[in-house]
Amino acid sequence: MNRAVLALEDGTVFEGGSIGAPVERSGEVVFNTAMTGYQEIFTDPSYSGQIVILTNPQIGNYGTNVEDNEASKAYIEGLVVREFSAVASNWRSDELAQGYLEKRGIPVVTEIDTRALVRHLRTRGVMRGVLSAVEADPQKLVEKARSIPSMAGLDLASRVSTPEPYEWTHGVDPCSPSELIARAPEPRYHVVAYDYGIKQNILRRLAQVGCRTTVVPSLTSAEDVMTLKPDGVFLSNGPGDPEPLEPQVANIRKLVGKVPIFGICLGHQLLGLAFGGKTYKLKFGHRGANHPVLNRTTQRVEITSHNHGFAVDRDSLNPADVELTHVNLNDETLEGFRHRRYPVFCVQYHPEAAPGPHDSHYLFDDFVKLMAEEAR
Repeated sequence: MNRAVLALEDGTVFEGGSIGAPVERSGEVVFNTAMTGYQEIFTDPSYSGQIVILTNPQIGNYGTNVEDNEASKAYIEGLVVREFSAVASNWRSDELAQGYLEKRGIPVVTEIDTRALVRHLRTRGVMRGVLSAVEADPQKLVEKARSIPSMAGLDLASRVSTPEPYEWTHGVDPCSPSELIARAPEPRYHVVAYDYGIKQNILRRLAQVGCRTTVVPSLTSAEDVMTLKPDGVFLSNGPGDPEPLEPQVANIRKLVGKVPIFGICLGHQLLGLAFGGKTYKLKFGHRGANHPVLNRTTQRVEITSHNHGFAVDRDSLNPADVELTHVNLNDETLEGFRHRRYPVFCVQYHPEAAPGPHDSHYLFDDFVKLMAEEAR
């Protein structure tokens, strides 16, 4: 097996075997604690600009398939794992994960002590890094890591957004043929979804609750959105720092009060900025599928899926305008809010999460209820 090197900006170096594409890529090095769903991670646009460590000790053992992609391409810069399975055992698999990544130009370093690496990042914070299967000199790679742009201040949403509007026409096919879902109602509402890095399962869930969805580029003006006569506007997830997205925030401000709005992840952060709040970078972010979130309205705890490195400062929001609805029970960060006068709400986590959990699917129903109330 050829060798690969992961070098961090603080000088820490990990060496292992090379799987995937024999190339060199750089980005912010982050970790995800989910036990499954690696293909969805590969293809989530929110991972643009990031090298991902997966903490589950074996990756690739159930292969990949066409249905589980969250986008038409892979967005991670590179992958770090403890062990990469050479075989796949799953009735849905149509391609080995190793070949899947190799075809898409994604380098992988395996045989890494991922526990030691993750503990290092939890202590020091996420940092820039280079994953190389072509350069063997660790010091050269450390210098390269120190020269790449920081994620803070970086606008990645504009890079991954669709260049042209389109209508979602793939219906409500579940991610898995084994997933039991009710028959979707006929579309009753037209939703315009801003694409800051939208995941396909969000579009499936909107269809599942009776929405016809038009997806538009991230810089589409509020005026152009309103000409589409939406019943509601959706603000998607996406990569990078929310603060540089000033044009997107300005468009959101113009839409508030005109139409119901629902935001997820980066959409949540942009709504926070639109209402005069501030955002900040987390030390090592939230990336995993088992984060406990308290719904303060129902007093129920939801197990949720996360993928974000920035958060909204809960103290920066005006309590006269905004009600805080969800809070993370691990670190008390803000996970959701709604406006007290306008039909606007959002969450930081992913209620559409594939492969799960599914505790928060009700939020899509809440969005439909808002649109129904506004239509009366």
